[in-house]
Amino acid sequence: MRQDPSAASRQPPSPDDAAEQVRRVSERLALLHYAFARSIIDALGPEDGRRLTMKAIKRYASLIGEKVRAQVEARGLEALPEQYAEDLPNVGMHRKLERVQVDGEPRTRVHGCVMGEVWQALDASELGALYCLVDPAKMMAYNTDFKLVHHKSLPRGDAYCEFSIYPTTPEDREAFAAEETDLARLDKP
Repeated sequence: MRQDPSAASRQPPSPDDAAEQVRRVSERLALLHYAFARSIIDALGPEDGRRLTMKAIKRYASLIGEKVRAQVEARGLEALPEQYAEDLPNVGMHRKLERVQVDGEPRTRVHGCVMGEVWQALDASELGALYCLVDPAKMMAYNTDFKLVHHKSLPRGDAYCEFSIYPTTPEDREAFAAEETDLARLDKP
């Protein structure tokens, strides 16, 4: 029999409680990606498994980028990087986000990525880094003239993640349009 929730449980969560809930979901998402990627690679072998995992990441990224583009265009705006509305929670997925300048270039730094920490704890950073390829792909799905590039990445062994947006090349756009894409190729300036 279902119990009636207490008055306390009906109250909106505090910001700290909300951040903790997002952190827990982020851990679960990291574990889900690990389980799927590990299973695919175990079943198909390293090369074919990696290729299929990237194909799934590209499909996932396309769903995200296309949704964000539709939201931006529904507001009567052009799908430019500065209009990209963050599609992730602003609390709980990381400890700190900051905007910095590196050699005059604007970048975003993310400290304490929960997902990256999960993959490190599993000694599965290589599989986690495949998930991170969602970033260049979702930006290209949003607008093929731009891609998000990781300069630093927790799963690749850096102390934090750092990224910026670059214009794409005709080769980038051709690679992204292909049915199978090595998304790691797109994650370069």
